Amino acid sequence: MISAQLLVPPHILKLRPYEPGLSPEQVKERYGIARAIKLASNENPLGASPLAIENAKRALKDMFLYPDGGLALRRKLAERYNLKPENVIAGAGSEGIMANIVRAFLGDEDEVLTTEAAFSGFQVLARSRGVAYRTVSYLDWRYDLAKMADAITDRTKLIYLANPNNPTGTFFTRQEFEEFHRRVPERVLIILDEAYFEFAMSEPSYPDSMQYRFDNVITLRTFSKIYGLAGARVGYGFAHQDLISVLLKIKLPFEPSGIGEAAALGALDDREFMEQSIANNVRGLAFMTRAFEALGFTVVPSAANFIMVVLDTEELAQQLFETLLRRGVIVRPLKASGLANCLRVSIGTQDENEMCIQALKHAGAELEVNRYATTN
Repeated sequence: MISAQLLVPPHILKLRPYEPGLSPEQVKERYGIARAIKLASNENPLGASPLAIENAKRALKDMFLYPDGGLALRRKLAERYNLKPENVIAGAGSEGIMANIVRAFLGDEDEVLTTEAAFSGFQVLARSRGVAYRTVSYLDWRYDLAKMADAITDRTKLIYLANPNNPTGTFFTRQEFEEFHRRVPERVLIILDEAYFEFAMSEPSYPDSMQYRFDNVITLRTFSKIYGLAGARVGYGFAHQDLISVLLKIKLPFEPSGIGEAAALGALDDREFMEQSIANNVRGLAFMTRAFEALGFTVVPSAANFIMVVLDTEELAQQLFETLLRRGVIVRPLKASGLANCLRVSIGTQDENEMCIQALKHAGAELEVNRYATTN
């Protein structure tokens, strides 16, 4: 058999596959416990939009048919945002569209620019292309856009910005973005990943990219978070029609799936579910932030549906992760993203949030870390 080293480019061999983590059922079985909760993947703890579920059920009868490639969804999104369908693309999650952007616009001599410890999905996609991958450091866990503008070179082709950012939860302001964009050459394409847009849109200084419509910006959003359709894999993007036309040339012809598209169409009509999800997140985010801080943890201020907890060392972060796991609380270690001393904790229902904090109290005592220990 021919060795993979002979067949696979070195930059591909260096990649690590995505590790989804344990499911609640696996944790219950492993530790012999009655209940486990997953606060690791930033999913909607209220489930999926009821209207989305009903639409998806009705679409099951047409499962034997090929879908329309997202055309109905593109038309509805265009109407919603006062655009033309030619300005909209739909795909298998925002990552699916992101993959097509990397394929379509990056040449061998180009380079990618982003922040350190960027969203792990983008890291994998960009590095898989084999081009130069450059980063700038965070400033107080936020994008340092001024430093990033300074780092642009003649080879820079693609800049990736996530706002709010995953995994830190922070966001850059309207003023910061406008100042940054003025310094970006027109030849440089900006991916503005707004997967958590709905959680931040009420922030007065948050820069909703739909208010700008810059020709060199591609906005990406998703149905996975606020609408609870992570399993359906439906994302969408907005951009100048010339950019969208290029992406349509290379996207898989039948994505998103017909059932996923039907669910997304229903979700767009479910304003009540969106408002319930936002309200649950506002309450949960405040509760979890206060509770973690009361126990002595450092929590990065978040505008998303998760918090990032900063520990003193990688060892302590891993110990805390494993101790919570034994008590049925699954959170996300961030070593693979480049933040080995940090954990990301999704916001759950109030019951799940309280279970997490109770487990955290026990964990602090078990680890005998005086800074985190508390009485029950």
